[in-house]
Parts: sequence; C-alpha cells; structure tokens
Amino acid sequence: MLLSGGVDSSVALHLLRRAGHDVTAFYLKIWLEDELAYLGDCPWEEDLSFARTVCEQESVPLEVIPLQRLYHQRVVGELIEELRAGNTPSPDIWCNRRVKFGAFNEALAARGDTFDAIGSGHYARVTVGTDGTARLLSAVDPVKDQTYFLCQMTQQQLVSCLFPLGDYPKAKVRQLAVEAGLATADRPDSQGICFLGKLDYEGFVAAHLGEKRGAIVEAESGRRLGDHRGYWFHTLGQRRGLGLSGGPWYVVSKDPGTNEVRVSNDPHSGLGPGRLFTVPAPHWIRAEPQTRELEVKVRHGPQRHGAQVRSLPDGTLAVELSTPDPGLAPGQFAVFYDGDECLGGGAIQLRGRVGEGA
Repeated sequence: MLLSGGVDSSVALHLLRRAGHDVTAFYLKIWLEDELAYLGDCPWEEDLSFARTVCEQESVPLEVIPLQRLYHQRVVGELIEELRAGNTPSPDIWCNRRVKFGAFNEALAARGDTFDAIGSGHYARVTVGTDGTARLLSAVDPVKDQTYFLCQMTQQQLVSCLFPLGDYPKAKVRQLAVEAGLATADRPDSQGICFLGKLDYEGFVAAHLGEKRGAIVEAESGRRLGDHRGYWFHTLGQRRGLGLSGGPWYVVSKDPGTNEVRVSNDPHSGLGPGRLFTVPAPHWIRAEPQTRELEVKVRHGPQRHGAQVRSLPDGTLAVELSTPDPGLAPGQFAVFYDGDECLGGGAIQLRGRVGEGA
C-alpha cells in the first residue's frame, strides 16, 4: 500500500485491511529537502509521522523507500526542460507511471519482494477481464476522479493495482476516516505537484530557472502593458497573477525567443477557434479506439469536451473539440474517454501559433 500520510491513502489502507488483505505500507520519500528546504516548510516529516500513526492504528508495518534521485531524474529534470521550452508540463502524470508505479516496483524487485497487488488512495477504478486485460475507469466522484493523472499507466502496472476509493464520494471517505478514528481524518487535502506539498511553486521554478524580466504586451496592438519575471511562470489561458489593470487579461501566447508574454481581454484571441490540436505520441491503455467520437479532458477536473479524433499516417492524433477551450497549452495532457473508461492520452501540440514551445 502506497501511504502518503493523507486522509485518502489512510482510508484506502483501512478499506484493504477491512476486506481481509495482508498489507504492508510504504512511504515513498521523494521530497528534495536538501535542495529546496530554504523555499518553505519541509512537509515530509509531518506526512511520515501521520503515516506511522495510521499504521499503528491499523496494525500494519510501514517501510520508507527513498526515491529522491530517481524522482529528480524521471520527473523534475523533464519538468524544468518543458518549462524552459515554454510548455505547460504535467509532472503528476509522469510521477505515477515513472515513480509511484515504476521506480517503486523496481525497488521492490531489486530487494526480491513480491506482492499480489499495489494499493493507493487514487480516486479511480480498475477492472480486469477474463483475458487479463485491465480497463481504467473513472471514479464515481467526478470532481475527485484522478484517471487524468493515471492516463500513462501501462497494462502491466494496472493489472496489479487496487484503488479502494474509486467507488466512494469524497464526503463518504471523510466519514469513513472519522468512523475508523484515523489520525488523518481532519487533515486537509494536499494541493499542487506531488512532491511540493506546502512549497511555493513559483519559488521552485525560480530556484531552477531563475528570473528573466520581459514584456507583457497586448496581443492585438503590441502595446506594452507591464513586465513579467519570466515566461516560464505563465501558462496559456492564465488570468490571475498578471498584475495588470483594465482586465480581465488572459495569456494567449508566449515567445521563449523574445521572452514576451502576450495577453488579451478576449481569451480566444490568437487561438483561432480554440478547438484544434494534435497529440504526437498518444499512449493507449488497451488498444487504440476504433470510434472517432470521444470525450477529452485537457486538465484535471470534471469538465470534458466532445471531440472528433483521427489518426494521421505517422500515428499522430488530430483532435477537434466540440467547444472551444481558451486554456489549451502545449505540453499539457489531453486524456481521452469513452464513457467511464479512460483510454489514455498524450501531450498537446498546438500549430500555427507563435510561442507554442516548438
């Protein structure tokens, strides 16, 4: 069981124990405390303390697995390069495939440990057919559903996953924590990138990329409206944190070459219809779907767009949304659904726009 010290993984652990499973809990230490401690409070010690208390309450052994070096190699390094290129990366998606269900499995194999399944507190569901093929299904709580972050998981990873929270709404999970008397029952949900915890995200970015002052200009007129600290602090569709009067202003493009951020009062300015993008290297959890009419999420959350999807000769997907989305940004993930099933996804590429990170 992957135990973070939060309420969700604690309840998942409790449910697995209640179902009669023989459980060993593992806390994955990926916090980069030596490198980033000066940016904020170190959260992992508090998290680990709660994890230990819950394991004592549930009579479950707990082990700590240090994965800082692999996390930096497989997630943080690419995150920084994507930001430098002007893209909007999705590090939590990489973390699940490469670290939580990747490097962790490798660490267990290196020790000679074998387990029948790996449980976690993700809000998702998995079913395995008679042919041994796993299907990733949305959680019953559409707001908490985390299949977006699991879209790059492989068949080998999913067939051995247990997600006990997939059938519960968040309010019920809190209720179960209270009823079980778990120490984490009143802990607030964590926010942000998986390892940052209470750390300031802008501080993290500045620590790796620094600051580079540049112009914020009106997209339609080229008029300079103000200054920014570096294009990597901004993403397309962003409305808050620009410090401009006369708004609302939306980021509609970025130019890494000139370090210019372009904004408009119209969120669709410069976006064309805000419907078209490609996915150069889609990952399918089972097989590429035959239907060309799917639903797609372009960020975590309950909102889905209808989409027409077609495969190009080189395997790239061409996607047209049924409704425009002003927040489409290169690098962020598009995740495809057919009803309740999460089919997979890949990084968005936008064409024909200055500052798309190409």
